[in-house]
Amino acid sequence: MDDIEVPHYFICPISLQIMKDPVTVITGITYDRESIEHWLFTGKNTTCPVSKQPLPRDSGLTPNHTLRRLIQAWCTQNASHGIDRIPTPKPPLDKFQVIKLIKHLSKPQLQLKTVRQLELLAAGSERNRNPMVEAGVPKAMLLFIATCFKNQQINGVEEALSVLNYIPVPSEELNQVLAENDCIIDSLTWVLCCEMENHAAVRSHAMIVLKTIIKPGSSSAVLETLKPEFFKAIVGILRSGNITQEGINAALHVLLEASAWGRNRIMMAEAGAAFELIELELGLPERRTTELILGILFHLCCCADGRAQFLSHSGSIAVVSKRILTVSAAVDDRAVLILSMISKFSAGTYPVLQEMLRVGAVAKLCLLLQIDCAAYLKEKAREILRSHSKEWKDSPCFGVNPRQIYI
Repeated sequence: MDDIEVPHYFICPISLQIMKDPVTVITGITYDRESIEHWLFTGKNTTCPVSKQPLPRDSGLTPNHTLRRLIQAWCTQNASHGIDRIPTPKPPLDKFQVIKLIKHLSKPQLQLKTVRQLELLAAGSERNRNPMVEAGVPKAMLLFIATCFKNQQINGVEEALSVLNYIPVPSEELNQVLAENDCIIDSLTWVLCCEMENHAAVRSHAMIVLKTIIKPGSSSAVLETLKPEFFKAIVGILRSGNITQEGINAALHVLLEASAWGRNRIMMAEAGAAFELIELELGLPERRTTELILGILFHLCCCADGRAQFLSHSGSIAVVSKRILTVSAAVDDRAVLILSMISKFSAGTYPVLQEMLRVGAVAKLCLLLQIDCAAYLKEKAREILRSHSKEWKDSPCFGVNPRQIYI
């Protein structure tokens, strides 16, 4: 094939390979379908790769049948040179085919087969996903999981969660489903506690779906109705470690959003969240995981129960102190505020203050006064040191210029 000159208009501008399914976008440029779909949907790009003009994801891809036939004819003519003829592409999935499939979910004997077909369609091609969204597949999968919960039947749940990870529920549709069905979160909580063959993947997928429900901007109707069982399930999964890293981060995102509400902090503390978060942090996770953990610990330390549980872990103050100036500005912020709250509000403050001295928290606060960092962090560190200078005055750390503390 190296000796054959391939017509340049047979070549996809993205893959630089002969096109198998040429499609033309609204800018007039033709690409191989697989390449342009990957560009738009996986890469989340919004411009034409060649012209750089705007290219909305819903603008449509028009099959270039004439060019495909020319490529097929050329391949046939050059078969003797080892070139395979490209097959005629299958017609794209349409909305009405999917609607017909969804109707089969109402028949118990067809449910498992139907959910598996939908999973194959979602996994098989990015171009299948738009008609699946238009047909209401994400909503149908959530309702299917809710039905399984009511019937205590796990068959098909794994496949339904897989579909929802390929095709998240659109925001408007999600709000409607949550308003009309008060058992959606309960059903996903149930999944987290179920024993299934592929535990880690199923629980991770369930957590990722929960992350799409409990996210920044979530309605108070969702956040104020979370139950103790919900937090116990999430904390139990973090404790077991039977979940993927993506699932862990999704769980942390959920806890972070939920912890903004006072009632949720109390339930999280009762579920043992602070202790397990510290255990997770002691494993030296990636930067984003640490930021999420300290963000949640900050909210938990805003309530007495959360502070008490935080201090019940022998490594709590040490691990938070060690993260200062070693991870990110966001971690510095949360860590200093955590130290401020536990030193100020915790009962039996003297042992806490001595522990801060012993594990190097005081040394880190003194260091903040001497380096170039955010002004508000310096002020907060100065405030903590000033408030407890009598207890810490004999520490070598106070070799720092006293004027830096009292200025």
